[in-house]
Amino acid sequence: MDVNRRWTLSALLAAAAPPGLARAQAANWPTEAPLGPPAPFSFDRLKAQARALAAEPYRPPAGPPADLVRAVDYDAVGRITYKPEATLWRGDRGVRLFPVSAAARTPVTIHVVAGGQARPVIHAAELFDMPADSPLRRLGDNPGFGGFRAMNPDDATDWVAFLGASYFRSADPFNQYGLSVRGLAIDTAAPTAEEFPVFTSFWIEHPPRAGLIVYALLEGPSVTGAYRITHERGASGLVQRITAQLNFRKAVGRLGIAPLTSMYWYGQSARSPGDDWRPQIHDSDGLAIWTGKGERLWRPLRNPARVTTSSFQDKAPRGFGLMQRERSFASYQDDGVFYEKRPSAWVEPLGDWGAGSVQLVEIPTTRETDDNVVAFWTPAKAVGRGSRLDVDYRLHWTDQEPTPVGAAKVAATRFGQAGRPGHPAPAGRRKFVIDFSGGELGKLTQRGEVQAVVTASRGAPVEAVAYPVVGQPIWRLMFDMDVAAGDTDLRAYLKRGDQALSETWIYTVSAA
Repeated sequence: MDVNRRWTLSALLAAAAPPGLARAQAANWPTEAPLGPPAPFSFDRLKAQARALAAEPYRPPAGPPADLVRAVDYDAVGRITYKPEATLWRGDRGVRLFPVSAAARTPVTIHVVAGGQARPVIHAAELFDMPADSPLRRLGDNPGFGGFRAMNPDDATDWVAFLGASYFRSADPFNQYGLSVRGLAIDTAAPTAEEFPVFTSFWIEHPPRAGLIVYALLEGPSVTGAYRITHERGASGLVQRITAQLNFRKAVGRLGIAPLTSMYWYGQSARSPGDDWRPQIHDSDGLAIWTGKGERLWRPLRNPARVTTSSFQDKAPRGFGLMQRERSFASYQDDGVFYEKRPSAWVEPLGDWGAGSVQLVEIPTTRETDDNVVAFWTPAKAVGRGSRLDVDYRLHWTDQEPTPVGAAKVAATRFGQAGRPGHPAPAGRRKFVIDFSGGELGKLTQRGEVQAVVTASRGAPVEAVAYPVVGQPIWRLMFDMDVAAGDTDLRAYLKRGDQALSETWIYTVSAA
């Protein structure tokens, strides 16, 4: 996976005023950027284009020499700004364009759509302010664009951006970027090399009194796709409706639908590595799943010693997401990037997605600039050459799950030395401490009112107990586990009689 691409969106800020640019001639074309001639456009036309391309051999997109593009690095990008007067739909949640750079090496074409017609934005050096010695100038007169972003009313910050391969992300609801999403994942953490299909063309429509609509053409050695992405912003965050038709040039070993990409270095369950002074560093702290049968699952994220893939089998899933539940500044103490404000992303399938699994890939990392966590849906039915797959889902950029869990939620997961304080630690064991809060638990305050349920794929938990923490609105589940025998899958929840009071905590502990 492409793990070191997090810098670009924060580096590209708008500034400066332009000299004269060629104004679009028709009044309904919302930009002073130069535009090419109009051509009919619709989503049906885009789907037909993608189907036709899938029947042809794959041809990698042309672009400037790779070594010259790599020279447009973090520092160079920080000195390049798109000129505000060339903003598409300026003054009305306008759109600004990114240059090609080391983080967005494949040039993309960008069109504006109005009245069933599309016109390409013509690349011109005058669209950007940059130093005379900028490496971007060495890419020629028309290196193409790297992507685009949509601006907030303050005309300084942006709320959604599409940049690099098929990546996109939103800063809603806290005006803070964090995790990313891709259009599609192919062979992530598979024995074969991962494939990164690319959005090669975008069509952007901004109907009056409506949210932004983005159409995109996806191309790769194994697949083509036509995407339609709508945007609806609200107090609780951004909701994107993503509709896609995928056409496969060849069989795919591991297909990832709605892939979410995030960063987890360390958190509650791990000590701060080295000498970093911050208590936690992560964009997301857990994978939440709402199964087709209605069970709510919580899997804390980890920074493993080796690449690991966890698979959660399901049928007709109701949702899954990478969430940032810890919202206290005190838990991070980072006054520069504010991890407590990183958005969560929740996938809400539309229609019956059938049988398959939510896949969670975790990759070792030693720094916070690596995206080392991926979660996606893999259909049980394999796709082969000539296959076509229609996908429809909502993507919520939000604080927490858009549909309340109802039961108590996992508030914290901690590990440590087994046994009792002051006594020798039992060999080969670890202690697990899980805090739950919310739901009916808030009404229960007496020890013995709630029972702990802990199961393991091998061995048995030792001294599992649940009790209310005095002076805190939480119940604590604590147990020891023998971890010397091998990898062990754990499940735990709280109940009262036959009634489950909490979501189910799940975890895989590796051998000591």
